[in-house]
Amino acid sequence: MRILYLDLDTLRPDHLGCYGYHRNTSPNIDKIASEGVTYSNYYTSDAPCLPSRSALMTGTFGIHNGAINHGGTNADFRSEGANRNFVNRLSTDTIPGYLNIEANLHSVYIGGFGDRHSSFGFYGGFREIHDTGKRGGESAEDVTPTALDWIDRNADKDDWYLHVNYWDPHTPYRAPEEFGNPFKDDPLPEWITEELIEDQLANTVGPHGIMEIGMYNDKENEKFPRQPGKVTDMKSARRHIDGYDCGIKYMDDHIGTLLAALKAKGILDDLIIIVSSDHGENHGELGMWAEHGTADNITCRIPMIIRWPEMKKGHVDEGLHYNIDLAPTFADMIGKDARESWDGQSYASTLKSGGDARRDELILSQCCHGCQRSVRWDDWIYIRTYHDFFHLFPKEMLFNLNDDPHEQNNLAATHPEICQQAVSKYLNWHDGMMMTMPEGYFHDPMWEIIHEGGPFHARGRLKKYCERLEQTGRSWAVPELKKRHPEEFAK
Repeated sequence: MRILYLDLDTLRPDHLGCYGYHRNTSPNIDKIASEGVTYSNYYTSDAPCLPSRSALMTGTFGIHNGAINHGGTNADFRSEGANRNFVNRLSTDTIPGYLNIEANLHSVYIGGFGDRHSSFGFYGGFREIHDTGKRGGESAEDVTPTALDWIDRNADKDDWYLHVNYWDPHTPYRAPEEFGNPFKDDPLPEWITEELIEDQLANTVGPHGIMEIGMYNDKENEKFPRQPGKVTDMKSARRHIDGYDCGIKYMDDHIGTLLAALKAKGILDDLIIIVSSDHGENHGELGMWAEHGTADNITCRIPMIIRWPEMKKGHVDEGLHYNIDLAPTFADMIGKDARESWDGQSYASTLKSGGDARRDELILSQCCHGCQRSVRWDDWIYIRTYHDFFHLFPKEMLFNLNDDPHEQNNLAATHPEICQQAVSKYLNWHDGMMMTMPEGYFHDPMWEIIHEGGPFHARGRLKKYCERLEQTGRSWAVPELKKRHPEEFAK
């Protein structure tokens, strides 16, 4: 058995051809999708980067594993305490560790994620690690040579799991200048309009907002000319969207190079290929640009494509699934027992027969920029905000994704009965999580983050940001921000 996992950072599915995008960003990924199963409602349980990959690799919700922030106490996995064995669960219960032990697969990682966040637990279970050295600042040309070298030396051996991490869709958008712009004559997504831009310029504030794509300012970096510092008109919106899409296409070209090398080795036809991401990327949804700082449908929905030879081909599964469901799915597919520590549930039947293994609802979390928990079910997403990342989000937001996929019309005020349904679903999930906490832990780590001073990307930043708002003609937002976050002004 050979498995290639393509871990493509910050890749929102609706910018891929196989998910219906009108631009030709992903011909190689689309080819993989045509030969396997495409999951159209697949989500990370915990966003963004570090929480998502922590959940994926351990098969556990962030509320259980504790790694839900980019700094502070909850940027690390919870200790196993007195029950820790001679080796901890990161050696035995992670995806690479499990596949090594239960399927005798030599597990290999190529990329720069662990050092980016000092999240070295991510490497648990890998037998071979090639750190490409730029802590997530890699472009595809930094990753592909290492992957090709490994393929040349090892791919024709049996029994391996190769996890390759590409970063090109991640901000700052980084496709080399000489790549050009294959999308310069393609229309933008229809929902991005002059009216949208004008409304956000007049009525929204917040880090990574339309006036502060660099998070708290509009500075541009000459090394990354594809990404604007702010969006003020359709021309700068095009620069932004084209920059992101060029990152996808540039990465897809490199994926094609890997696939060609595997074909030359004579193993491509029998290779299991998985294509996924850690999170999406907002392009104006909820007033967020070039970032993944919410628990909304755009940030938390991710692509998942699995080409498993001799299983379903060209099938689209529309059921709700989490990234934490992959680990038990692997267990089912190799005929082994799942680990007791896992929170996920297998969807192997979708691969084997196109069966329905969907969940009734999903609970999605974000605690690095703001603090939000969301409920995704049927056509709905309900978003409950505990810390607004200085975007002045209301406590409750409700969107009908069938009618409003870009979350422009908050229906919470007109549909309180649906909000109540969502709250009931959330509380039932939360009760279950608290009843099954790891031994020695009796609290929700989200509240620990709030009481430590807030999410990492917001902590201690509001005073200076309010000065910028006053300097840029948006002082109307300052009184409400001060009212919502008095602790930021008490320091």
